[in-house]
Amino acid sequence: MGSPIVLGIESSCDETGAGLVRDGRLLGHAVASSMAEHARFGGVVPEIASRAHLHALRPVVRHALDDAGLRLSDIGAVAVTTGPGLSGALQVGLAGAKGLAYALGVPLYGVHHLAGHVAADTLAHGPLPDPCVVLIVSGGHTSLLLVRDLARDPIRHLGDTLDDAAGECFDKVARVFGLPYPGGPAIDRTARTGDPRAVAFPRPLPGSYDFSFSGLKTAAARWAESHRGRELPVADGAASLQEAVADVLSRKAVAACAEYGVGTLVVVGGVAANSRVRALTERRCRAAGIELRVPPVNLCTDNGAMIAAVGDLLVRARAEPAPLDVSIDPSAPLEYAALHPVTVRAVAA
Repeated sequence: MGSPIVLGIESSCDETGAGLVRDGRLLGHAVASSMAEHARFGGVVPEIASRAHLHALRPVVRHALDDAGLRLSDIGAVAVTTGPGLSGALQVGLAGAKGLAYALGVPLYGVHHLAGHVAADTLAHGPLPDPCVVLIVSGGHTSLLLVRDLARDPIRHLGDTLDDAAGECFDKVARVFGLPYPGGPAIDRTARTGDPRAVAFPRPLPGSYDFSFSGLKTAAARWAESHRGRELPVADGAASLQEAVADVLSRKAVAACAEYGVGTLVVVGGVAANSRVRALTERRCRAAGIELRVPPVNLCTDNGAMIAAVGDLLVRARAEPAPLDVSIDPSAPLEYAALHPVTVRAVAA
């Protein structure tokens, strides 16, 4: 008999996700997005996201079970995102996960959201090589990591976002360009008919593995302002912006692989779905003799399957489950895949 089936629950932002994994194999998953409800505000509204999670959590778990052909009683462990993310949204997912774990009498595991993105690749390509370099690119995070055993070892940061992440840059510039939310997919679509060499946007922090996209965002805004009173060549701007982001991400990731003698690069997170980021990184990896692993697009964005994948790794590594009073940490740094913060309560004098 194999390992227990792990149910993963993700609710850190505007997607409610549930996934089921056993022995590294994805059995079924489902995602409900509240993105359409946020679109008219141009970004995620925390209160709306939390309420959407409350309505979606139970149906999403049911749909994931139906997708896998399983029943609640088949679940042997529950994993849930405990940070980072929106506080109210995280609380909804954790409360649901605690209730299920308690009712089923199974262990509960708290999972770091970004470790989930890393583990998502294992569902498509099998175990991660030890070591590998991982580039996480999403709306709120851009990090370059050296990863060994994801379930057991500390995660080494080679570089991180100093200000705006790549996805945040796309969202904010898309608004300036008059494109709809979410900005990343809109930039990608619009760039297809543009010239990536039309605008000489800057490449931030060329001598570092850290990332900074606030200057690029400002440069794009100033370029748009320079066309005031004239038609803005949006396609050229989108293509040039996308090229700058893809150039920075792929160049630094490949350089890190070379410096640390690592033969595999894993690119994960929502921005890993960007067509130019994928294409340019693939070209540079091929030229450098580096294996590139990128999850399928449906596993790049937030989902419960990736959280279940971490839970499955923790179960098989015989990691300690979370205590009953496990809490959330909305700004948790990525140190380990497991994240079991406990709220410290003041003791009355």
